Amino acid sequence: MTDNNFIPSQITNEGEVHQLTVTNNSSVQPAILLRLGVFVPASRAIPKGQKSGIDVSSSFSQLEFARKEGYDEVRIFGERLNISTDFSVWMGIIGAFSKYGLKSNTIELPFTEFAALCQYDSRQFNKRLRDTIFDALTRIGTKTVQFNSKKTGDKFFTQLLKSGKYTRESDTITLQADERLHELYQIDYNILLRKRPYHMLKGKEVAQTLYTYIASLPDNPAPIRFDRIIERLNLTSPVKEQNRLIKAALKQLQDIGYIEYSIVKDGRTLTVLIHKRNKKLKELGP
Repeated sequence: MTDNNFIPSQITNEGEVHQLTVTNNSSVQPAILLRLGVFVPASRAIPKGQKSGIDVSSSFSQLEFARKEGYDEVRIFGERLNISTDFSVWMGIIGAFSKYGLKSNTIELPFTEFAALCQYDSRQFNKRLRDTIFDALTRIGTKTVQFNSKKTGDKFFTQLLKSGKYTRESDTITLQADERLHELYQIDYNILLRKRPYHMLKGKEVAQTLYTYIASLPDNPAPIRFDRIIERLNLTSPVKEQNRLIKAALKQLQDIGYIEYSIVKDGRTLTVLIHKRNKKLKELGP
């Protein structure tokens, strides 16, 4: 395995250079994954053991590795991941690689530090939490990315997380990532996801999932149709109930001061307009 940086120390956007860091308040998240429905409300996740394929060709085929090898069809398979535990652990993974993955794609750190990166309180650091986090790492490891070249017939697959290990004697976590996917965390695909809104919505999984989606959108996002949100949240209830859940989630995002929005109706089509996103949760102005 080469010593590629898994997460770069800087990103450049429109000629500007910014330091990209993970803090207690924010976590680097690849916008592609946030937009593709990888993390969903637990009650609406696909049953354990059932596989689901997501076509990500338009995004992943543009990665340097995919272009170089001629891969033009890309799909993600594996169990859907829940927005509560699995997403918290995913934030921990990104935080750990941001801090320690500058020289190698294999890192080792104390469990207590990793759990803190996952935003767990030190009072929860017990055997049950160790099992919970390792189970989440295992589920994340099921997310297989399959590349295919229509021209040559060549195929390749890897995982979002190649391997994870918990060593009881030293109480450490070891994680290994695939350098071929490092570009997911570079330049155009990076956003800074604030952790505070996510945790203010604890227990409100539809709102949490909607937050991760809205947070991944560019500045001044285009109007979002409800059917797109339904697809993103993997909602399967009757349409009337789906619309109710989305409206309630939007209201919850507004109540914590994250967004200002309005909903317009054209026949049976509902669309949400995001007027403001308060990324730092400061008081919204008039």
